[in-house]
Amino acid sequence: MSRLTTANVRAYLAYMFTEFVPRRIAGGTQPLKPKSIRNIWITLSSFFTWASTEFNIPSPMKAIPAPKFETAPVEPFTREQVEALLKACDYCDEAKTEDRKHFVMRRATSYRDRAIIVMLLDTGLRASELCALTISDVDMKSGKVTLKHGPEGGAKGGKGRTVRAGKSARRTLWRYLAGREDADDPRAPLFVAKNSRYFNRDSLRQVIAALGQKAKVPKCHPHRFRHTFAITYLRSGGDVFTLQELMGHSTLEMVQHYARLAERDVDEVHKRASPADNWRL
Repeated sequence: MSRLTTANVRAYLAYMFTEFVPRRIAGGTQPLKPKSIRNIWITLSSFFTWASTEFNIPSPMKAIPAPKFETAPVEPFTREQVEALLKACDYCDEAKTEDRKHFVMRRATSYRDRAIIVMLLDTGLRASELCALTISDVDMKSGKVTLKHGPEGGAKGGKGRTVRAGKSARRTLWRYLAGREDADDPRAPLFVAKNSRYFNRDSLRQVIAALGQKAKVPKCHPHRFRHTFAITYLRSGGDVFTLQELMGHSTLEMVQHYARLAERDVDEVHKRASPADNWRL
């Protein structure tokens, strides 16, 4: 390790950015995004800082500035897009045969997929947090959803918290669980993938992406529901401090970003809807 030089690290980062092709469960050959390269730099920088402190090894990272990247714009779902996604949950594509009339069938996972979408939208959970939930983590009477601390709870930073699910989310969840044989087992996963196993982030992303493709909703991924929850919460009069607690952010930085977006939306709506301007008073 002491023989690693700044040139070695630069060459490694360049390789990860230009040549490395990650293996993805969903397939595809798209390279790593600039933000992923920045995360690699952060990991290496933290490691060499530790090595320098513990073993007095010079850090090759000091001469390598953090890679820059443009933050992707936050695009919440519209109400129409969410309604289209929920509709896509219900039925398979129309079956066409020569011997009988065209027909459609209810999807086997329709109630589950509806519950996933409504829970993501109504709680602002991260994908990993939703995947880690058990049946006992949701109080169907009060709507309290308990996120355990540590890796088993999926909460980022290892900190647990409590969020809320509204009546509509609980009703949709109850309808899904009513068809589950293990609904009385408090240790069972709240949402089950194939073979009654827990979802993981990749399998959840595939489900959401497939529904987005079916509903013709672009850029459909689990984290976009979290953005939608945050901005809708602020538009509806929620405060940034409560939102920070509900979303599990350690600082106000991201929450303030949502607040600026929500305020900008209000400005744009007022420009379009201002009676005095539109009536030219």
